[in-house]
Amino acid sequence: MRILLIEDDAMIGAAVEEALKDAAYAVDWIRDGRLAALAAESEPYALILLDLGLPSRDGLAVLGDIRRAGNAAPVLILTARDEVDDRIRGLDGGADDYLTKPFAMTELLARMRAVLRRRTTRADPVLRSATLALDPSTRIARVDDGPAVRLSRREFALLEALMARPGAILSRAQLEERIYGWGEEVESNAIEFLLHALRKKLGSGHIKNVRGVGWMVSRRD
Repeated sequence: MRILLIEDDAMIGAAVEEALKDAAYAVDWIRDGRLAALAAESEPYALILLDLGLPSRDGLAVLGDIRRAGNAAPVLILTARDEVDDRIRGLDGGADDYLTKPFAMTELLARMRAVLRRRTTRADPVLRSATLALDPSTRIARVDDGPAVRLSRREFALLEALMARPGAILSRAQLEERIYGWGEEVESNAIEFLLHALRKKLGSGHIKNVRGVGWMVSRRD
């Protein structure tokens, strides 16, 4: 799942980027408010993390730019501004949630999961296909009601991309977009390597290859 981080503070940005990568998100990080709205349009981001105190252009103005452009990606504001009026302006301006600094990374990740669930109208936090269940909070997969299978960061990211849209065929390029951020080198056989690892852990029949098109997991009936 690909996240856009808009944050000018180098220390905070680096800490958030590391936490997101550890949680198996692909992260694109931009530091300038003037370029933020353009960056938001460059990729179909699952979620945008937006600081308000940005250089060149204030974060609330950036939020307005994003929404006026018709970009419906969920936005979670991260800011040191903790006045009620600031929170109201952010939420009324189109943000989905508002988290004040300093914050715990575990809370940030939990709020991100909650925002993503609300946007997909999915009450159950566990992703499910016809035969698999995947818990984003623990990175644990199960086959039917079988034992817990812990996945690596990349394995989880790939399986999550497939299980977010059961029944849909995702191409190599679509999977790479969801797993890798800007500047991350992608090996030519990286997707096949991860699929092989997942099939070894979960069994070969749960992720289907549509020759020449891509991969999918089956929908639940």
